[in-house]
Amino acid sequence: MPRRPRIHVPGGLYHAILRGNHREAIFHRPADYQAFEELVASYLERYEARLHAYCWMPNHVHLAVQVGRAPLGRLMQAVASVYARRKQRCVPTTGHLFERRYRAKLVQFDAYLLALVRYIHCNPVRAGLVSDPSEYIWSSHRAYLGLAPRSWLLTEPTFSLLGGGTHASMHVYRRFMGEEPDLEEIKAVRCGQDRSRLPRSAPVLASDFRGPRTAVPGSLEDLIETVAAELRIDRGLLASRRRDPDLVRARTEIARRAAAGAVATLAAVAARLGRAPSTLSELLNRQAGRHGHLAPDLRDEPKP
Repeated sequence: MPRRPRIHVPGGLYHAILRGNHREAIFHRPADYQAFEELVASYLERYEARLHAYCWMPNHVHLAVQVGRAPLGRLMQAVASVYARRKQRCVPTTGHLFERRYRAKLVQFDAYLLALVRYIHCNPVRAGLVSDPSEYIWSSHRAYLGLAPRSWLLTEPTFSLLGGGTHASMHVYRRFMGEEPDLEEIKAVRCGQDRSRLPRSAPVLASDFRGPRTAVPGSLEDLIETVAAELRIDRGLLASRRRDPDLVRARTEIARRAAAGAVATLAAVAARLGRAPSTLSELLNRQAGRHGHLAPDLRDEPKP
């Protein structure tokens, strides 16, 4: 059976995982971790990608990476192939160093960036390697604390979601990391789980909604015009302060179709309609609750 095609969304945020073949170790000494970091930094620049968080575990790595025009696969394959060749020159082995196919999940930036950063930074604790994330030196958590800054790591978007400037947000970030994430938050960002097993009350990504098979226009303005015509709404009222049920329905439908067709991010839709991203996210969650189901997410890996 052919593999599902990779989904490339320019500007999309992905939770990517690269594992050692048969879950064997890929790092054996500090120099290995450092060499891998250097490769990541180099290829991030080459492919115009942005890294929001990372964690290099002994036998796998996690990245919260926002891609540019180049698909995520180019970055992941370049890093993996170059590191594997260098590693195999030092440690003679047979077979592949990494699993042949990396895992990646498209994550709603506005709704789940914070959750994804926390999930990645807590990996060493969940694995029993350390008792506190700050004790693990091979993740970006210490950079967020100001202890080990990385020029190729982007922390500002996370801090902006926490409110205030970078230094003020560090204190909020510490408290945020000290809080216990709920199970639904973990399921929303974890890579490779079967979404059909989630309870109906689980939070949903905007990209998870799949309604009627309606053709998605090529731009946000086209989409707005289409939905307004279908629902017989004056498009000029969509960005107004009015909360008529028909207008709310139209705004929700625009956000749903924009996410499903990768026409625009939730933040872009919210800005165009004069709404907060959290407001549209809540409307989408309510819609999913009324429909009584969760649609598959837009991850780009096959089911495990």
